[in-house]
Amino acid sequence: MKFHERLFQIAPGLLGAFFFSLVGCEKKDQAGDWAAQAPPPPAEAPAKPAPKPVAPARVAKSADTPFTDVAAIEQGTVRFVVFNVENWLTMDSYVDGQSQQGRPKPEKERLAVAKVLAGQKPDILGVSEIGTEEDVKDLQGYLERAGHPMAHFYLTGGADPVRSLAILSRFPIGATALHENLTYRSMKREYDMQRGILDASIATPSGTYRFLGVHLKSKRDSQDGDQEEMRLNEAHLFRREIDAVFRDDPKARLVVYGDFNDTRNSPAVKAIRGAGNSPRSLQMIALKDSRGEYWTHYWDYQDLYSRIDYVMVSDALRRSVEWDRCKIVDDPEVATASDHRPLLVILK
Repeated sequence: MKFHERLFQIAPGLLGAFFFSLVGCEKKDQAGDWAAQAPPPPAEAPAKPAPKPVAPARVAKSADTPFTDVAAIEQGTVRFVVFNVENWLTMDSYVDGQSQQGRPKPEKERLAVAKVLAGQKPDILGVSEIGTEEDVKDLQGYLERAGHPMAHFYLTGGADPVRSLAILSRFPIGATALHENLTYRSMKREYDMQRGILDASIATPSGTYRFLGVHLKSKRDSQDGDQEEMRLNEAHLFRREIDAVFRDDPKARLVVYGDFNDTRNSPAVKAIRGAGNSPRSLQMIALKDSRGEYWTHYWDYQDLYSRIDYVMVSDALRRSVEWDRCKIVDDPEVATASDHRPLLVILK
């Protein structure tokens, strides 16, 4: 059992007294931040300067086939799950202190991801920390064997050659858009947004939704620049693209989601939400788990629980959220599946 798996199982109960006793998935944003300040972890390896922006090469969409799930159509709701699946890809890593090259996500973890997701039965799934098109197809295969096939997907990415963003759906995926010119300057250097922005529209029995997904710069220090400043710059780029959506369609049915790698009142998250009195501001859905706790990520190096994964909706969708049925998924298998916990939002 991994160290963080054990902590997932015991720490929330032990720490319950330190969390707010809140009403989850409320229309008001009531969740606090629990991420205490801690010394920075070891620096990441020096990164090479980002290349000039180009259309991501890792873009794919599955063939569209008709959606025929009558039960879902009659129900008239859409189950949307957001999940950082923790390195569903091939990478060099350390296992029990030994370096392993070209190591895929362990089988036990992939099976756990599939079991967790099959239990939540998402109609649409927003994923971060996935690799190539083959990795997405691998995830589709695990989901199908777990009894929950998701036939359609869209994959995109940014300057990071390893980690991408994907959205999977039981409905055919409609229009998609590449967001280019996602560059910023920091410490007299130019950078690209590391994982880019995922932009896909999906027609469902409950109407068409436009999904914008993101995975901001991690909190791990980089010798290439200040990680907090880099994340804030990426957040400003993301907000620029959100504003462009509203300029084209002030009543856009927009769902903004992902791993923001920052806490609720951080400058980065505030930048993405927008001004509270603006019609273009986003409503954050304050999800909670079965214990009434709001954390979505456990960082074992810092022994830190924090809420860094979010779902936000535009004003046009506030009445479409089934607030009392949304949640953070805390099934026992989640601790094996990932260092993040999935978010479930139900739309009507």
